[in-house]
Amino acid sequence: MQTILAVFVFGLYSKPGLVTDPIYGLFKLTERLNWITVDLGNVGRLSINYFIGVDGLNVTMVLLSAIVMLIAAVSSWSVEKYLKGYYALLLILNTSILGCFLSLDLFLFFLFFEFMLLPMYFLIGIWGGPRREYASIKFFLYTLAGSLLILAVIIGLYFSVADPVETSVRLGLAENVETVTVNDVANIQGMLQSKQIPRRAIVHSFNIPDMTNPKNFIPGSVFHVMTKIDFMGLPIRMAAFLALLLGFLIKLPAVPFHTWLPDAHVEAPTPVSVILAGILLKIGGYGLIRTVLPVFPEGVVYFGWFISFLAVLSIIYAAMNALGMKDLKKMIAYSSVSHMGFVLLGIASGTPEGINGAIFQMFSHGILSSGLFLAAGVLYDRTHDRGIENYRGLASKMPAYTIAVTILFFASLGLPVFSGFIGELFSLLGAFHSSATNGLVPYWMSITAVFGILIGATYFLWTLQRMFFGKFWISKNITSNNKFNDLNSRELIMLVPLIVITLVLGVFPGILLEPVSDSVEVLVGQIFNSGLENLKTMQNFRSL
Repeated sequence: MQTILAVFVFGLYSKPGLVTDPIYGLFKLTERLNWITVDLGNVGRLSINYFIGVDGLNVTMVLLSAIVMLIAAVSSWSVEKYLKGYYALLLILNTSILGCFLSLDLFLFFLFFEFMLLPMYFLIGIWGGPRREYASIKFFLYTLAGSLLILAVIIGLYFSVADPVETSVRLGLAENVETVTVNDVANIQGMLQSKQIPRRAIVHSFNIPDMTNPKNFIPGSVFHVMTKIDFMGLPIRMAAFLALLLGFLIKLPAVPFHTWLPDAHVEAPTPVSVILAGILLKIGGYGLIRTVLPVFPEGVVYFGWFISFLAVLSIIYAAMNALGMKDLKKMIAYSSVSHMGFVLLGIASGTPEGINGAIFQMFSHGILSSGLFLAAGVLYDRTHDRGIENYRGLASKMPAYTIAVTILFFASLGLPVFSGFIGELFSLLGAFHSSATNGLVPYWMSITAVFGILIGATYFLWTLQRMFFGKFWISKNITSNNKFNDLNSRELIMLVPLIVITLVLGVFPGILLEPVSDSVEVLVGQIFNSGLENLKTMQNFRSL
């Protein structure tokens, strides 16, 4: 039912004529309810909203979440112990993931972002492999460290941003939130910047759309563009940008913040690996696009080269590690880090091609990585062995399985007509366009990133050749030859739809690119209009 609703929402959003939010523009199907309100006296009023909606930046992620969670639920048939607890945690995780993608209130986003840690910790720690305790604790601590950095910035943003809609109501310009007009918002923003509104009358905001507009920042606040507050030698806004960046890079993950991922994947049961690679990594990329780029656009302009360097480092370093892995699941885990590097590269480019490519690549990788971990789980369920060197000639015993793995490998390495090709192509187009225009991605980084595709093709094809072709042989550690049954109906139900999706998107990429493009254009405009203006204002103000 959830998947059907997600497909319906995606189709409804893609259909022309759907009414957008009158105040916040491109957002559709929004729902905003006052959740927590506290009068803080002279400081103003605390307001936290249940504010959700979809736009081009999250509608594809909602669809991806529904598809992957359905596949993960079907693949959970092999789970045998503590079934009630397992499925309860799976449902909690499902709610947290969708809440994260749909939230337009930063407090609500952080609440769901943090709540994901709990079910993932127990799903790995109870149902995982021999080193599950180590892997679950490492995952928890890494992600918690990133969350604390994000929380510190959220607190600063709260004290720096006013909600023009609720402030209009409090000042009597409108009867209630529903009657506030665009003119009312503009009046409040003008009064705010001219310091005509008393502090106690300001309603502070956690709303992400409010934070993306510099006119909503309170003069004299910690994150106002004209502040001389420093942190460790950096302007406070730049320091906040780096803190948010680091917090989401851990989740992405990017090298060198990636070491928790291979351990978590290896020890996690197959359904949890599917969720981890298919959805949870995307929250890091989505967080960068939704919050970091539009809220602190000058940071993207100033540190674009640094983000690009981490992206290229992730692509090449993780691909080289994947090439040397002997464990099939660990090889796929490192390939995920490398492919998410293309997401980071597209984001760093600050171009429409690059960010469109990053969003497309997140969706594509979510589908392909889910299929790859399912394929690894199919083999492990039969033999309890993931060693690449322990198999030869599997094609003679499992032809349907070999075909499925071959398609997933070729799609992942970026073969045309598959979605992986489109995602990597647009990310690289954005990088080269950036090299020629805004200079955020130097030419040598764009060229180096191309070699990541070559290395990716090497480890996928080498694994395919070693495990599936030639005369059938298995290691002595695998006791029985009778375990190599081909794909059953349940496994086909899981793998075939993923293969069909990657093929359809490879041939018709406009299905995803067209609904995304308008929101990406607005985001790019924010980066280079607000970003350059903020950077110039900060430099001029601090030089006085």
